[in-house]
Amino acid sequence: MSHPARPPGRPVTVLVSSAGRRVELLRGFRRALAALGVEGRVIATDASWYASALHEADEGFLVPRLGDPAFVPTVVELCEKQGVDLVVPTIDTEMRAWNEARPRLEEVGTTLSLSSPEVVAIAGDKQRTHDWLVGHGFPTVHQAAPDEVLARPGDWPFPLVVKPRFGSAGIGVEVVRDPDELAAAARRATGDVVVQTLARGAEHTIDVLVDRRGRAVCAVPRRRIEVRAGEVSKGVTVRSPLLQRLACELCEALPGAYGTITVQAFLDGAPDDPAATVAVIEINARYGGGFPLALEAGADFPRWQLEELLGLPSTATPDGWRAGLVMLRYDAAVFVDEGEAPS
Repeated sequence: MSHPARPPGRPVTVLVSSAGRRVELLRGFRRALAALGVEGRVIATDASWYASALHEADEGFLVPRLGDPAFVPTVVELCEKQGVDLVVPTIDTEMRAWNEARPRLEEVGTTLSLSSPEVVAIAGDKQRTHDWLVGHGFPTVHQAAPDEVLARPGDWPFPLVVKPRFGSAGIGVEVVRDPDELAAAARRATGDVVVQTLARGAEHTIDVLVDRRGRAVCAVPRRRIEVRAGEVSKGVTVRSPLLQRLACELCEALPGAYGTITVQAFLDGAPDDPAATVAVIEINARYGGGFPLALEAGADFPRWQLEELLGLPSTATPDGWRAGLVMLRYDAAVFVDEGEAPS
């Protein structure tokens, strides 16, 4: 994966794409610029004027929706005009389009904080995720298509989990208690689904930063305490050598990982117990919605990404973050004048 040289002396511009509610991530990049003493700004794009982060940004831009053929030409032109140095995609559905735009972004001097198309394809397809994990010897749950399970229900330990093959944010996930419920769930599904055994233990999300050489710089496990609308609302940082090592090894094995990767796994046992067992259930090739917890704990991924981008000495450290920090999210608001909305 090639990365363009950045012209010296130019103010740094970071673009958070599909910014939505990612106000804290945007602020993290802004704080990183200030901490580095670098002149710069953080801008945002979204298809909706009602995206809160669009108004928190130094400048917000409306762009076509992802399914619109004009999306890629529009964002490339925006990056060129605004002198964007780093693009940070935030949702799974936009990654294919950004990877499509990568060659043209490199021509205009923009670095894309996103893994290769192959990694994006693995992460975005639960069947490919499972096949890749098994093929590379990483611990995971048992998985099959509904028809396979229904053909031999006695071989499967109900209850089981049914998930959309291409889903995200926990949408469409349900637990089925017997073959009849599984058959009904499969009939209700609007697309392909997969069936998984229930993982034992506590669910953790591990935030991993991967540098340009494909090296995992830092991994921060976060135990989920409470989830709302598919995103963690309460969580706590956990120091677990087992989870940290596994997540780093996994990301370094991915073919072309770069930027932030989140690994979801269940840990059965104490965090510091080498005999504990782990089951990886998901990989996401982006900043997770709960990343602000890792950032507040001291894992300053935005700063470390900017240091690498600008060729500055790295302050990255694998273990300089605080364990036992709890995040208790609450609703906040951005207030804007609707008269400013585009007609």
